[in-house]
Amino acid sequence: MRLQISLPMEKASFIADEALRRGREEDLLPLTVVVLDAGGKIVVVKCEDGSGIMRFDVAYGKAWGALGMGISSRLIRDRLSDRPTFQSALATTSQGRLIPVPGGVIVRDAENVTIGAVGISGDTSDKDEYCAILAIKAAGYLSEPEEPAHGWRSSSLYDHYPE
Repeated sequence: MRLQISLPMEKASFIADEALRRGREEDLLPLTVVVLDAGGKIVVVKCEDGSGIMRFDVAYGKAWGALGMGISSRLIRDRLSDRPTFQSALATTSQGRLIPVPGGVIVRDAENVTIGAVGISGDTSDKDEYCAILAIKAAGYLSEPEEPAHGWRSSSLYDHYPE
């Protein structure tokens, strides 16, 4: 007996490797990548050397939240920004797993059916999301969102802190 597979491990592994390759190409901080299938099961996790111990939880929360809500974590952030009560309710309902910042990207097949999600953490949320989107597309799938945030390259973890 075989179970239905929404996102094959070979493709999930390719997505993770490609996301990490994009991160190195852009000289990003060490990344952690989590790829989930349509049922929310972890298919692949890859953590670069030097990636902090909380990065898995953040990457997983981005992917899990996107999959659970059926929209990217960027769109979750945008829709919840003026709805703190609902955001709090979602945090409670998800037992703290929901991470409503960019970096959780929906994976869709050619028929636009959701087959999984990718979550990345390590650099700014916009840079994490950039790597996920390009990796998903390189694997031959559609992503939601379709394009990285405008100005993703100029986002910085140091915008609010003195160097």
